[in-house]
Amino acid sequence: MPKNQIPEVNLDPQDWDALRKLGRQMMDDTLTHLEEIGDNPVWQPISQDSKDFFSGPVPKHPQGEEQAYQDFKEQILSNPMGNIHPRFWGWVMGNGIPFAAMADFLSSAINPNMGGGEHLPNYVERQVVDWCKEMLGFPLDSSGLIASGGSMANFTGLAVARNVMAGFNVRDEGVAAAPQPMTVYASVETHSSNYKAVEQLGLGKNQMRFIPVNEKNVINIQALEEKLKEDKANGFKPICIIANAGTTNTGAIDDLNAIADICEREKIWFHVDGAFGALVAITEKYKHLVDGMERADSLAFDLHKWMYMPFEAACILIRDFDHHLDTFTVSPDYLSHMPRGLAGGEHAWFGDMGLQLTRGFKALKIWMSIKAYGLDHFAKQIEQDIDNAKYLASEVIDHPNFEILDNIPLNIVCFCYVNPALSEDELDNFNLEILMRLHERGLAVPSYTKLRGKFALRVSITNHRSKRSDFDFLLEKIGEIAEEMIQEK
Repeated sequence: MPKNQIPEVNLDPQDWDALRKLGRQMMDDTLTHLEEIGDNPVWQPISQDSKDFFSGPVPKHPQGEEQAYQDFKEQILSNPMGNIHPRFWGWVMGNGIPFAAMADFLSSAINPNMGGGEHLPNYVERQVVDWCKEMLGFPLDSSGLIASGGSMANFTGLAVARNVMAGFNVRDEGVAAAPQPMTVYASVETHSSNYKAVEQLGLGKNQMRFIPVNEKNVINIQALEEKLKEDKANGFKPICIIANAGTTNTGAIDDLNAIADICEREKIWFHVDGAFGALVAITEKYKHLVDGMERADSLAFDLHKWMYMPFEAACILIRDFDHHLDTFTVSPDYLSHMPRGLAGGEHAWFGDMGLQLTRGFKALKIWMSIKAYGLDHFAKQIEQDIDNAKYLASEVIDHPNFEILDNIPLNIVCFCYVNPALSEDELDNFNLEILMRLHERGLAVPSYTKLRGKFALRVSITNHRSKRSDFDFLLEKIGEIAEEMIQEK
């Protein structure tokens, strides 16, 4: 080594063969864990020892790849959230595809920045977005972007809606320059990400109009029309109606064609939040439920829910390509496009279509999974989830100690345990205790909501591992826990 030369370092392995061996072990252990997941608890309380393990200071000296993996295996692999389990039906979560997880490794290994440029991963994302347009009936010349989740997809669509419908240059002047307050409309069942987006876009939650729903939990069209008329008479500027294609609470789908008609007549932006319900469009059996969705100006949906992709994977489609670009494009010198080279290419850059410039290669797992299994397989899987919800609902209805709390428009079943010896307040607490014992014993993970003034056990089925026997098991265990609690009481 020449005198005074500092030794060069990098973060590649010192022994590639040792890392290959460890990598094979990591893959094998993980696939075995997934293969046997149904034999494990769905979830378990985190021990104090495990919590303490994650309170230490940052390591300054090497512990080695093998030790880092061993810590993962002992502490993290054995304490997952549970959504990979066949009896996880909480909130609205997919449970991942093993092959797609391998694709995530490949995307991380080649590690492209998907902000833009002339490299092939950007062509993969463009093809995935084009496939999404085809799947959901959007024009092929429309725009789109793979996003982190429904929240960012909704934000992106609503940002374009605000800028297009404002009637002045919002990017230059800001919303404070608006001659009239801009208003956005959605049902009281709309997801919180929508009014969070309205707040962060500077419109203010007070300009969000929450329209009541009917007995099926879908937006009341007459109430919507009346509110629009009232707001226009009072000097407000309606700019967007958000329709639900599958509400989080119950899976309800708004009358999409009726809302599209209103938006066309009133010249208002039509945004569809299809976070998980939009993908019912790929099925033959249930696609009629989302008729009219293809008329949207913007459509947000998650692929990590009803396409079962590993987190994160969502998409936003914008009907007008120019409107999308005009909302987000910035072109400083260091991001200008070149005639040739890596900064060249004929396509718009994804960094000009959203808030993020630096973006990971989320599209690869979607691309590889659709190629591997075909869209028809995903369609059958979605149909199976809906059919399982109808099966569970029928079992609940036939049981003397259960009460169904909603019609079943899609894949969510809300019900509660009932007992005439208990008051309504006591029943709410009773069902809450059932829920917590189901979780703590690792038996099943439904989530919860309030419907008709009652605490509901909420089973949301976006789980490709669930079988009919899992739902029989759920009702059996609820009955056992309820009997146990009555004996305690």
